Order: sequence, then structure tokens, then C-alpha cells
Amino acid sequence: MSVIVDRVAHSAGSSTSVARATGVAAAKLETLIVGGSEWDRTIAEFDEVCQEQMHAFASTRWPSVMQEPMLFLHNGEVVGGALVMVQKLPLGLGEIAVAKWAPMLKDASRPDAVAIQAGMVEAMVATYAENRGHMLSVLPRASLTETNHDYDRLIARGFKRGSVLGFPNRYIVNLSLSDEEQRKSFQQTWRRQLNKAEKAGLTFEHATPETVGDFEALYNAMTDRKQFTDHSAYETLPALMSIEVPALRPELFYVRHEGELVGGALIFKAGDRAVYLYGATNDKALPLRAGYFMHWHIIRWLRDNTTATWYDLGGTDGFQGLHQFKKGMVGTAGVIRPVPPVANYAHRPLAYAFGAGAFWVRDTLYALRRKIDGWRNPKTLPTQKRDGDESEQ
Repeated sequence: MSVIVDRVAHSAGSSTSVARATGVAAAKLETLIVGGSEWDRTIAEFDEVCQEQMHAFASTRWPSVMQEPMLFLHNGEVVGGALVMVQKLPLGLGEIAVAKWAPMLKDASRPDAVAIQAGMVEAMVATYAENRGHMLSVLPRASLTETNHDYDRLIARGFKRGSVLGFPNRYIVNLSLSDEEQRKSFQQTWRRQLNKAEKAGLTFEHATPETVGDFEALYNAMTDRKQFTDHSAYETLPALMSIEVPALRPELFYVRHEGELVGGALIFKAGDRAVYLYGATNDKALPLRAGYFMHWHIIRWLRDNTTATWYDLGGTDGFQGLHQFKKGMVGTAGVIRPVPPVANYAHRPLAYAFGAGAFWVRDTLYALRRKIDGWRNPKTLPTQKRDGDESEQ
């Protein structure tokens, strides 16, 4: 059931002062809170949809957090949305409203997209920071341009820089190329490895959701073999694969050698940016160069069967080998861009102090956990430099 929440008014300062600070006159929007199923059906058509903004994903990943799927309307038309997660702080000190990779535009190509984006931010500020007294924490997705304008406008709006990922770069492949152009874009070493993989007798398969058990077996065997602590959102896989909206259901791909499954991948394919979610291989995959073979065919499948124009390979978690592999695949036509820092805003000083303090505690505990993992298994320690080579194109 849908409930109209509010017609947004710019009350954190006049709309004129906000426009002067950000350089953008924000569109005035209405907000609409909807149920989780309706939310997922609606955002499936958004250009900027991503898995973190799916209710099926977020409610499984963070079950103790209140999920508020908020749509934004302009003249009665849905123009965007943000799945906002409201987290209570300990000791009743307040609440934090978190929107990861949001707000999302339905149509990123519309002429007034920047004004709509600014209007969505104003709506979130009015609802969560002003009316409810929360700290609002927004994390835009990585930009395809050198400057992340969404993040810069948040800072100009009065948001403050928050948490930063240790290795924030995302490796993003251009899907608009022909086969010949794509291979030419790959770095020479990557292209050479692909050529060898194509002579190894591998086969590529676009699999049905019913075969996901084969992927799970491969993934579990890989994690047991590597003895890595899995900090990913892999536990959301059953919910993602059973979602009722086909456009949001990940696609499953396998690579086989002489009939044996040696590699697999799950890919989020809705919107303008496909995303590599999870991959798994066995011991035979490395000498067969199965990863090169698999991603080459995934790139081609996404180009020919989806509306995505970019393929986000994710990050590296600090591993130099992954950096080299993904950098080579991005090549000359793709981009390597960082996820920006979290941007935090509060209308009340105490709300900001408590919210920022909670994030500091979380980040400290996370860093400690990673150190403990490193003591237990040195193979989990980062091997990639934080500055320099990882940001080169």
C-alpha cells in the first residue's frame, strides 16, 4: 500500500540560497513511501537502479534496520527514488538515515535530470534531517567522469565528508564497443591471456536460475579452499534469485572444461550499469585462464541482451592481482573511478555528533576485524598500494 508522505518544501534555508550554494535550482517534488514489493517492481525500470537499492537485497542484508522505500514524483510522475535505511543508535541517542548509491534517477537522460537529482536530495533533507532530526548519510555511486558531481553538490549543499573506503576504486568496462573494438581496448597482456583461454577447450553457458545450486557448491568449495572470511553480501543470494521481478534477478553464467564446471558468475543486469556480484572458480580455472574467457563472453552477452552501457566489475578489496586483472579488462575504453566518501548532513548539532560518532565506532571495529583476519590468515592482507598505480587508466 502506498502513502503520500509530503509535498517537499525547502526549509533548511530558502530554495534561492540552496541554488546559490549548489549552482542548481532543485525541482520541487512529492514523496511517496511504498511497500517493498511495489518498490522493487517500480525501480526495475530506473536507469540508475542497483542491487543495494533493492528491497529484496537490503531487507536480507540488514534485517534489523527499518527500510523506507521512498519514490519521488514531479507533476504526478515518478522521476526517481531512494531506499532509505533508518538505524537506531545505541542508548536512544537518535537515528541515522542511510541511502547507499542513492537517490536514483528513473531517466538519467532527461534534460532536467540535475534539477530532479537536487530535488530528491532536498526531499530527503526535509524528511529525515529537518522533520525527524536524523543524521542523513548519502553515498552516491561512482561517477563515470573524473569529477563526481553528485558528491560535489552534496558538499556544496552542506553535507560533510564522512567514511571513506580503503580501496574505493571501481573498475568499469564500456559495453558500447564491437567485438573488435573491445578486444583492442583490452591491455595487451589481458588480450594475450584471452587468446590462450580461447584455445583451451572452454565453453560458455548462460544458465537458468534453477541451476544456482551448482554455483553455490562451487562458491562454497572455493571459500573453503582459500580459507578467507567472507565479508560479502553472499547471504542475500537466495532472495536475489527468487525475486519476482525478472529484470532484477541476477543472470547466471558458467564456464566448463570437458564438461566439468570450472567457473561461474552472477551478474546484476538492470539499468544502465550492470554489476559483477559474485564469482567462483575451482583449481583448474587458473591454468585454463577461465576468468578471461568468462568475462569476455559476459561483456558480449550484456552488450547484446541488456540496456546496460557499462559493466561495473566492483573493487579489489586491496589485492594487487585483482587490480591487474580488472585494470586490463577495463582497458583504454573503460574507466576506473572511486566510490566517493559518504556525505553526512544533520540539521541539529547533536544529531550530527552522535551519528558521526557511530560511524567512527563502526569503521574502527571494521578495521580491527580486518586486522584480526590478517593475523589468522596472512593471505587476507592487502597487497595493493593505496596510492599510485591503482588509479591509473
